[in-house]
Amino acid sequence: MNIVSLLEQRRHGWEELELLCNQMQNRGRTRAKAAGAARFASLYRSACADLALAEAYQLPPATVEYLHRLVGRAHNQLYRSRNFSLARSVDMLVRQAPQRIFADPCVHVCALLFFGLFWLSMLLGMSEQRLPDFPAQVVGQAQLEQMESNFEAELNAGFEHYVMMASFYIRHNTGIGLKCFAYGILIIPCIFTLAYNAVALGTSFGYMARDSTIGGENFFEFVTAHGPFELTAIVLSAAAGLRLGLGLISTTGLCRGDSLKVNAIRAIPVIAAAAVLFFLAAITEGFLSPSPLPYTFKAMWAIMSSGAMTFYFVVLGFPRASIDAT
Repeated sequence: MNIVSLLEQRRHGWEELELLCNQMQNRGRTRAKAAGAARFASLYRSACADLALAEAYQLPPATVEYLHRLVGRAHNQLYRSRNFSLARSVDMLVRQAPQRIFADPCVHVCALLFFGLFWLSMLLGMSEQRLPDFPAQVVGQAQLEQMESNFEAELNAGFEHYVMMASFYIRHNTGIGLKCFAYGILIIPCIFTLAYNAVALGTSFGYMARDSTIGGENFFEFVTAHGPFELTAIVLSAAAGLRLGLGLISTTGLCRGDSLKVNAIRAIPVIAAAAVLFFLAAITEGFLSPSPLPYTFKAMWAIMSSGAMTFYFVVLGFPRASIDAT
């Protein structure tokens, strides 16, 4: 079989590639599934090989020119970059991202688990008469004594202390978020880590709320401002990791690699929101929480931050139009 006959037999592949280019150009951007993208890439590579053969064997100029144009179109579609669009960015930030987070079942599960265990543990930790030993059994007596010692004195520190504490809390909070996110792909360790943090934090809050505890007022003055940011960020980190883990189990007909890719894309707005909240929590925890500013100011900051998160995740997140699942 000569080269001309071979290329003629492969003409149907050129026509399929041209059809895909037309479809992608009409839609304005590629929205193909993983299998479709793989087929497009395969046809593109075949067309490149056919062009090389056509030039090497000096086939008719019309055929060479057609393949040049086809390969160029396919290359532009495969490696095209989207220009920055302010309207598209704003739409992603204020509509698509909060709606995807609001509709994600992993966020619902992690929020219910964390905050349910947190408030339950806090109530149990406050029960000084009925459960006097509960905090020591959960957190440890040494840890409780350390907390009382840390908050025995009133909050008052210099600027150098605030800078040092801000950097410490950024590292510390990032570590918590990364641990919850990384364990998510294994599901059970993610749920355990989330539940453990909820119980430990809730019990600590409950213990420090007891009348007999030393430094309770200073403790709540310290945690009030950054608490909403930090607790919500922990939940979102676990939810993003859990989304990846479920992608390996519930594939909805896709191969596991494609399912993981789809769920990773769905987890991007969740983990991005968690990163922003962890950063805000660290800045607040480093500069505002330990400062000698009046408690009223810190409480108002907590109220405003909680209101802002409620507006973003609930008001903006409440579904108004269909959002692409990917």
